[in-house]
Amino acid sequence: MVNGVWREPGQLADAQLVRERLVPLRRRLEEVLDGLTDDLARAPSVLPGWTRGHVLAHLTGLGSAIARQAEYTRVDERIDFYDGGQAGRTADIEARAGRSAAVHSREVRTAALRVEAAFAAQTEGTWSRPTGNRGRTVAQLAESWWRELAIHLTDLDLGVGYAVWTPDLLDHLADYLAGRVPRGTRLELIPVDGVAGPWDLGDHAVNPIVLRGTAADLVAWLAGRAPEGSVTTGADGPSGADGGTEPLPALLDQWP
Repeated sequence: MVNGVWREPGQLADAQLVRERLVPLRRRLEEVLDGLTDDLARAPSVLPGWTRGHVLAHLTGLGSAIARQAEYTRVDERIDFYDGGQAGRTADIEARAGRSAAVHSREVRTAALRVEAAFAAQTEGTWSRPTGNRGRTVAQLAESWWRELAIHLTDLDLGVGYAVWTPDLLDHLADYLAGRVPRGTRLELIPVDGVAGPWDLGDHAVNPIVLRGTAADLVAWLAGRAPEGSVTTGADGPSGADGGTEPLPALLDQWP
């Protein structure tokens, strides 16, 4: 829920809109990949326990899975999202993580271009078809790739910051991540830069906890990432995120 209004899923149910959202992110990723070395690929990402190679392996596997869903659903067939389910996904990431920078670069580019081609082939009637991924529609999978590509591009910690998150993506992420707000909690996220938002998330029957920061920092915090600047809570004063005494509210790790 954003500003008290539920957004309908499948906002990217249009090939041109998908292209406008995905191509700039893919090109930015390609710029990062152009400078990737084996040492950089093996170094830690910002995600605990994952190297950059793990992040790239995840993007490769996810992109391939999303493209496959879109390809099969277009001809009205269903197929499992990952071969071997979540266990297969985890095993595939571990198997691919240690590969060379050249292999990572080739595989991620191939997967991303396959995703774009699969979405470009959709028709007006296929965007709303349920896929083999828990019944999510093709349009919802387009949104999933939009989110994942943007967030993991910053997780690589290779010079791409939250500035790559456009205002429409920030609004979408806030809406999607609203599920992390625990029951009985209400958050008002007030961007001090006015780039996107504000966002009113959670239980509207209770008084809100007010958080302030840039739009990108607020969404980064909501996504479980460290803000680039400060996020404050309450009427004044710093939160626990930047050394204050008032901690930020807890968020759920998993949600429906």
